[in-house]
Amino acid sequence: MSFTLFPGTRLALALDSLAGLSVGDALGAQYFVPGNRPSDLLEARVPKPPWEWTDDTEEACCLVGALAEGDFDRDGFARLLADRFEPYRGYGPGAVVMLRQIREGLPWPIAAAAAFNGQGSCGNGAAMRAAPLGAWHADSLAHAAIQGVRAAEVTHAHPEGIAGGVAVAVAAAFAAASRLNGHRPDRGRLLRAVAGHTPAGVVHDGLIEAAGLSTVTVAEAAHRLGSGAQATAQDTVPFALWVADRFLDDYPAAVAACVVAGGDVDTTAAIAGGVVAAYTGADGIPPAWLAAREPLPAWLPAG
Repeated sequence: MSFTLFPGTRLALALDSLAGLSVGDALGAQYFVPGNRPSDLLEARVPKPPWEWTDDTEEACCLVGALAEGDFDRDGFARLLADRFEPYRGYGPGAVVMLRQIREGLPWPIAAAAAFNGQGSCGNGAAMRAAPLGAWHADSLAHAAIQGVRAAEVTHAHPEGIAGGVAVAVAAAFAAASRLNGHRPDRGRLLRAVAGHTPAGVVHDGLIEAAGLSTVTVAEAAHRLGSGAQATAQDTVPFALWVADRFLDDYPAAVAACVVAGGDVDTTAAIAGGVVAAYTGADGIPPAWLAAREPLPAWLPAG
């Protein structure tokens, strides 16, 4: 990569990614509402607005609020998460307990390490929020991976939970770099690049498998890789990034693929949407979808 990013450009890239993440999250969440059918999206009929976003977007907004030059500010991010979280947004019970503990003064490394009886969380929470961080670091996949670890560790002490956050951050960095370079990468290249920066483990192996599924249908990819039904990084990230790789220049198709695959739809659509928007920019998101999404928090940094 042969370009230099200034703070304003970094923030603009991160906000584009956040737009894609939040619209994917908000639209995906509508398909948990009885009566909304996945087939409607394919027929260009989407649920009636407004589309409320979930914890995926709230945590991503906190992440963007913590972005600055230098190493990712984990303490500042932990404070934002603890101060801003609203349990009704769809947080899991473990996340609610952890964030309340941090809000009450428990240091985040202790709270994160204590989760799930001391195993740490391998959930998809670090991955769902990570795309804007990667877009911010579009000039270095290696640095995106390092900062992805730092951001994930605030809430996820399990190696697979951390790997999920790293993988999505690197994917968004790769997508944003491709946008800046003016080149649409060949299918599979994003997945191979991400796997090269993701720690060894189940998430990494899933990315390798995903890179080999260049000709399968969305349904087959979801069957092989999982689509988030278990809400773990292992069961979510490989498929969501397979979707991003397949539909990198087509935001509506990427979100539609996540919706029809089922599973943890708001999270797979948030991940894929955040990565794809890092490539297309916010202009790749249908304006009607942006208008239907609930407004983002007023405290979010402006581009």
